[in-house]
Amino acid sequence: MEALELTDYRAAVARIYLDSSDLADFRARRDKLFATHPQSPIPVSERPSFAGLRYYPARPGAIVEAVVTPAEGEIDIDTGGPDGVVHYKRAGIIETTFGPLSLWWISAYGGGLFLPVRDGTCGSTTYGGGRYLTDTVKGTHGRGLEVLGGDRVRLDFNYLYNPSCAYDDAWLCPLAPPENRVSAPIEAGELTYR
Repeated sequence: MEALELTDYRAAVARIYLDSSDLADFRARRDKLFATHPQSPIPVSERPSFAGLRYYPARPGAIVEAVVTPAEGEIDIDTGGPDGVVHYKRAGIIETTFGPLSLWWISAYGGGLFLPVRDGTCGSTTYGGGRYLTDTVKGTHGRGLEVLGGDRVRLDFNYLYNPSCAYDDAWLCPLAPPENRVSAPIEAGELTYR
């Protein structure tokens, strides 16, 4: 049953994010999930030959601690798929060494934090539409964006990952809005799939 498979997939993603011992363990567990799970975004026809995702080497300089400055604003992103238009409220602005990024709160049942990024590597070494640092609705807790307390967060861009639409055209994904596009290259995290 597809609904149960998807629930299991999201639980597996959350376990990878919460339980991995380090970045290498995280990446290995993610590769295994993508190769074997029925809800993997890797096309079914490609799974038997799937050898793993490609990543930049880990970079300590891709880890940033920053303050989230409260900011207002709302945006609607049309996913182009069955999710329709998704409404987001700006939770704050994070000043990073790569440029300012808006942190979004998904205004849907249960809500969740969403931090999409489109940087100077997009379209060359990384997916052209951008990557995600966190999407807590999908279970990506505590790796890319870790709440340190109060208004402080730790961003680890080594955990940047491609949205599902980067692997298969059957998926439709919300992409980074203009305020989350930075010209600086963020040479960390996941590379293009093909």
